[in-house]
Amino acid sequence: MPRHIVCLTFDFDVVSIPIARGQTTPTALSRGEFGLVGADRLLDLLAARGLPATWFIPGHTLESFPAPCARIHAAGHEIGHHGWTHRQPAALSPAEEEQELLRANLAIEAVTGQKARGYRSPAWNISAATLDLLITHGFSYDSSMMGHDYLPYFARRGDQAPLLDPFVFGAPTDLLEMPISWSLDDYPHFEYGVTQAGILPGLSAAGGVLQNWIDDFDYMAETHDWGVITYTFHPFVIGRGHRMKILARLLDHLSAKGAIFMTMEAAAAEARTHLTGPTSDA
Repeated sequence: MPRHIVCLTFDFDVVSIPIARGQTTPTALSRGEFGLVGADRLLDLLAARGLPATWFIPGHTLESFPAPCARIHAAGHEIGHHGWTHRQPAALSPAEEEQELLRANLAIEAVTGQKARGYRSPAWNISAATLDLLITHGFSYDSSMMGHDYLPYFARRGDQAPLLDPFVFGAPTDLLEMPISWSLDDYPHFEYGVTQAGILPGLSAAGGVLQNWIDDFDYMAETHDWGVITYTFHPFVIGRGHRMKILARLLDHLSAKGAIFMTMEAAAAEARTHLTGPTSDA
């Protein structure tokens, strides 16, 4: 019987993004602060529909805003690892990256009673050291890469990408990759921003984005007997009124189509039963 799994994931960054970018003016911080408003709205929506979700929360958010994080845990949602700051791992030394992993895991354990099983890197930009660190520290899955849209796979390490020679795949590990996509992320569609790198226009019409998200699920249902689709939302983005309305309509469509909603940890466990193990030692 076909099983089409949906992972609703929320990156609960609050003010960690502007702080990591050195944007600490009152207006920049207030933009992140709206995430607290959005989180309340989202938790109410999920509770009304009885849906599980995975919240990737930086340690900075866990330590700065303990009450909403405790509410997320009390509601039965998974709390995944999202760094301590919101600095990109690729911009850190291996030692700095490990310190981020350790400090954030302590913050997660203080709320949930256990260390995180899943990891999502800030800005989806892992370093050459990330996979080894995740394996060393006992993570079960990562959700930072984009090698498929519906089928989890075992993450590789040691890929070789020379400029003038053919690309060479590295060895698969036992770390499961739960793939994501910018197209299934609310941030690039909706958020306006100006940085040294340029302008992110954002502010897309919500109805068009909703149709993209619906069509991606429908394509999975039409072409795969089993698959996982991951939607990535940010409370300070999706929590705006008109976007909450399209999120509700998305959930209506998915439910009508027989989607199975799962935390990412539960979906990763099921995915392992559909995959053969890595071909080399992890």
